[in-house]
Amino acid sequence: MTEISQTVQLGKTELRISPMGIGTWAWGDRFFWAYGDTHSVEDVEAAFMFCLEVGFNFFDTASIYGFGKNERVLSHLLEKTDQTLILASKLFPLPWRATETSILRGVEGSVKRLGYKPIDLYQQHWPLPPLSIEKWMSAFAKAHEEGLIRAIGGSNFNLAMMDRASTELKKHGLHLASNQVHFSLLHRSPEFNGILQTCRDRGITLFAYSPLGQGLLTGKYQPGGPRPKGMMRLGGEKLIQQLQPLIGEMRRIGEKHGDKTPAQVAINWVVCKGAIPLVGAKNARQVKENRGALGWRLSEDEVSTLDKASEEVQISFPMEHLVGLN
Repeated sequence: MTEISQTVQLGKTELRISPMGIGTWAWGDRFFWAYGDTHSVEDVEAAFMFCLEVGFNFFDTASIYGFGKNERVLSHLLEKTDQTLILASKLFPLPWRATETSILRGVEGSVKRLGYKPIDLYQQHWPLPPLSIEKWMSAFAKAHEEGLIRAIGGSNFNLAMMDRASTELKKHGLHLASNQVHFSLLHRSPEFNGILQTCRDRGITLFAYSPLGQGLLTGKYQPGGPRPKGMMRLGGEKLIQQLQPLIGEMRRIGEKHGDKTPAQVAINWVVCKGAIPLVGAKNARQVKENRGALGWRLSEDEVSTLDKASEEVQISFPMEHLVGLN
């Protein structure tokens, strides 16, 4: 397996990142991802080292993942390499971010846990009360001025929020570098609501989280078979049955590209749309499979076929309705 040599520009910054990012939510989070039960610290370290071996240089975490545990785990892993990496983290609004000063303290907390300064990309995790987008961006601009962070992004921003964030940052001579949103064959809202095109037009990097639909697009869940925890909130057995035509198309297309898996086809579809997929990996084996999504490209006809096959299985989450992302 060859090393990734291609990189892409992060927003309008001078930073160059791999065409796929590594989401590290599972690297320390026990509540959602059962860290310590389904995968160990040794598994995570092996995943990290294999990422470096094949050329992934962008790692995304958040202060709320494992309530700070994930940032500390990543800090421990960084001690094992002298490679130049690009790190991103996010700050969650609730329940303690009620002032600009508290936001700055949150940024400082991430810097301390990561042991990394400046953090290359820092993002507002969810655009929730009590503070406005403008207050968040102003605080992040202050953090930039103090040398705590290099670039500023949003996560789960709709078009109006992107506009407001960009306007505020321009007052400080800065640009909105990125917007991280849920985007996959199962959740194509960024295509339909203008976010994807606006990011293209403005030079804002669109990061796609959950590009595998939390495992639904891997093809490993069959009608009548076992399901992962939380599957019922995504539609349960009915959704799995509805997914089979799409999974079938993904298998057929994957075979034409050297027996690519449905997961690799799903990730490549995101790349073809012009977004950077953020893909998690609990172990080196999963990193290897994710790497197989790069180095080739779906044809326009294949993308159109997948678009059509996905039309009847679109899903969304309650939080996304709350902030107007659908």
